[in-house]
Amino acid sequence: MSRTRSVASSAVHEPAVHRRAVLATAAAVSLSAGAGYALRPTDSRAATAAPAVGEAPVALSRKAPLAPLAPYTRGTTLAGVAAPVGGASGYRRLGDGKGWPRVVRDDLAAPKPGREDRRTALAAFVQLTDLHLIDAQHPLRLEFLRSADVHAWRPQELLTVHGAVSLVERVNALRGAPATGAPLHFAMTTGDNTDNNAMTELEWFLTVLSGGRIRPDSGDPRRYEGVQNSGLVQYWQPDSAVRDADKQRGFPRLEGFLAAATREVHSPGLNLPWYSTVGNHDSLPLGCYGHGDPYLRDFAVGGKKLMTLSASEAKKLQDAIKNATDPLGVRFRDLLKAHARDLRPVTPDERRAPYTAKEYVRAHLDPAYAGLGPVGHGYSTANLEAGTQYYSFRIADDVIGISLDTTDPGGHYAGSLGAGQLRWLERTLRQHADSHAVVFSHHTSKTMNNTRPDPARPNERRHDGADVLAVLGRHRNVLAWINGHIHRNEITPHPGEGGRSFWEISTASHVDFPQLARIVELTDNKDGTLSVFTTMVESAAPHRTDFTDLSQTGLAALYRELSFNAPGARTDLAGTTRDRNTELLLKKG
Repeated sequence: MSRTRSVASSAVHEPAVHRRAVLATAAAVSLSAGAGYALRPTDSRAATAAPAVGEAPVALSRKAPLAPLAPYTRGTTLAGVAAPVGGASGYRRLGDGKGWPRVVRDDLAAPKPGREDRRTALAAFVQLTDLHLIDAQHPLRLEFLRSADVHAWRPQELLTVHGAVSLVERVNALRGAPATGAPLHFAMTTGDNTDNNAMTELEWFLTVLSGGRIRPDSGDPRRYEGVQNSGLVQYWQPDSAVRDADKQRGFPRLEGFLAAATREVHSPGLNLPWYSTVGNHDSLPLGCYGHGDPYLRDFAVGGKKLMTLSASEAKKLQDAIKNATDPLGVRFRDLLKAHARDLRPVTPDERRAPYTAKEYVRAHLDPAYAGLGPVGHGYSTANLEAGTQYYSFRIADDVIGISLDTTDPGGHYAGSLGAGQLRWLERTLRQHADSHAVVFSHHTSKTMNNTRPDPARPNERRHDGADVLAVLGRHRNVLAWINGHIHRNEITPHPGEGGRSFWEISTASHVDFPQLARIVELTDNKDGTLSVFTTMVESAAPHRTDFTDLSQTGLAALYRELSFNAPGARTDLAGTTRDRNTELLLKKG
């Protein structure tokens, strides 16, 4: 059994005023805000005074047990996963499937026997990514692309809030870290927390993680207004007897579904401190268009919605998005204008307005969404002043976290880093060379190939994923780069010389099946190696659905099953066994 190392253990023997003690907080605290600014008293609870000698640099929302918990599997995918039962075609029901084993990966270091008894836990946390909380009635949504690509609209999209709350319930029920039994320190979201860059979705996201009541509805509060009661056969019409395309595939008729899906939902909020990283769907309208077009802004809050489009026109628009030939949405705007007669009336709603980067940060700083902290969930007033969305924070007394902003304000869904942020990353790693480093971002190294200039900094060079890998590879303290975006589990070793190796850990989304989150544990094996454990978890919703159960929990279970059956859904998003539950070995730098 591994030993749980108190994050305060080394502080007992340190001077009363120590770098780590001064920066520590009652929750993990931001060290900088993307521009080298010092924390101000309003930015975190810990900035007001240095903690006493021996106080833990990271407060845990769950008190550490007197003795370490035994490693466990219950509630994780080690014990079981949702899997199809019954036939091999048509609409398939889900049930209880076999768990996924833990795989030891020795790509970067050889495992040494006896490490289970020697190892010390350094830190443990949960990664949530690509929640994609969707305002499904939003006028700008691109559901009509389904005429060219059947997966452009997914039948589960009205239930994203229910699924996210169920994931929070799962995280709250975890006894600790599965491999070591150590307490969990915090949770981190790695972007695409929202889907349309809409204020409604941002409010829902912050409430899901911090706790409170949410009504996942917009427009007319008395009735749903969207594609699922439009009578259009290309979309699943759950309440209707219409023989739509999805019902022909076996999707059920569920009377009362739309009313149930838009009823008030309650989230307990995470019982851990949580941090936030920004993704392209958080930064850009629809995740792909730059801000600034007044027509699109007005359309977002207005009373018209396009629900149908020919396959040829849909293909042209989809290709323009994919190939980044319309980063500001000019073609999209012109298409909406050209189809003015085809627009259907909906109820206008100012809450659907797009939000800016500053509004995103300001919302995180709102005391109404404080949850268990920290204040700002990583962001600070310094971010507001500098116009940045990246920061660093103390995970444990010898582990630092770095959250990057890999989105490109110039438009398109691929990512990059500005030169200023890349220099800040290098400087932060150098300044904390005595700490292990974990880097968080939305985009993966392979999806950072959008070097279009930032309109706010047109003369600043943008850097791709290869440049980021080069910076990380120069620092022996980097253990892992954790990200999302690709909606697929994928773990990639990045070897280097002299202990300068690290793992890139990409995690599946919670909007597409299999709807997962990942627990990450860092350990020192006391034999010249370190281990990074990864363990996948599903939401707390039962694997089996009951079509008569339209409760909050029943809808969360249905959310998973609908995502499994979504037409055109990829079947490889779970990754291989080497990308899921793992022990990733590293040589100690």
